[in-house]
Amino acid sequence: MADTSAKRLLDSDKTGEPAPDVKRGKTDNENGREDGNESVQENVLSGFKTSSVLSDSAREKNIFIHGKVADQDAVVILEKTPIREDSLAELFSGSTLKLEMKNDIYSTYRLQAPPHLNEIKTTVVCPATEKHIKKYQRKESFLVEETEEDYKNITLPHIVKQSFSVQWVYNILEKKAEAERIVYEDPDPDVGFVLLPDFKWDQKQVDDLYLIAIAHQRDIKSLRDLTSEHVPLLQNIFQKGKEAILQRYNLPASKLRVYLHYQPSYYHLHVHFTKLGYDAPGCGVERAHLIADVIQNLQSNPQYYKTRTLYFPLRADDGLLSKFKEAGRL
Repeated sequence: MADTSAKRLLDSDKTGEPAPDVKRGKTDNENGREDGNESVQENVLSGFKTSSVLSDSAREKNIFIHGKVADQDAVVILEKTPIREDSLAELFSGSTLKLEMKNDIYSTYRLQAPPHLNEIKTTVVCPATEKHIKKYQRKESFLVEETEEDYKNITLPHIVKQSFSVQWVYNILEKKAEAERIVYEDPDPDVGFVLLPDFKWDQKQVDDLYLIAIAHQRDIKSLRDLTSEHVPLLQNIFQKGKEAILQRYNLPASKLRVYLHYQPSYYHLHVHFTKLGYDAPGCGVERAHLIADVIQNLQSNPQYYKTRTLYFPLRADDGLLSKFKEAGRL
């Protein structure tokens, strides 16, 4: 399944940095998070051999490629970076133009921007497992209807059997990794969390702002585990997350979309903070649940998400989808 997570991170997970600054992906991190190191490193892609294009999008200007680096399977994600307002003056004055067509008041050019304004955001996952490769392949999706009984009899056993690793999450919470990327932390063991940029955001502009709040509590897998007892935790994440983003990025709460995924891409409670207007992966109604709605639902019914029928998309190659088919639920 895909979400932060990376859902496209990522689902839809989209990430990266220019080739000379490529970072190696962590093998225990199914969401492909980066360590945030900005230093120039060896170009690990100089010997990259392409095997296949897993998927691409002209609209989102990205491409997901499977290949090998030093005989190890790797997934490379290339994505054009957004044009920043603060670079427009240099972009116009420092670029070269090649005329393609002119008709009355309309003209079309090929603009060659200075190299530092023409970066390609690049993420490398190496060594990549079969799960990583399948995650980024273009696949047909199906909308699944999951009742309370389906969760107990199909979904939960599948989660337990697969033993999806969240060690990379614990590394963040314990400051063993990505400590320098943390924007805000509330260390309280019951309602605390860490807030840090999602790997899909290059942090160069707020138009595509994307941060993740990861709860310190370790016994909450997903939306299904939430009860009214967790309302203080959710309220704390919601309120302090908004305050931290306002202070750090000068973006008010009215410009934020704050939500949880179901199904998530990793089974440890986390909340997504994205800029309203940014079409973030997994922000559609079939997967995203606004945290304000989640809080109100739990206040009205303490067992709301324990008993409610939930709907979510699964890709054709997802093992959970196979389980639903085997049970005659699809």
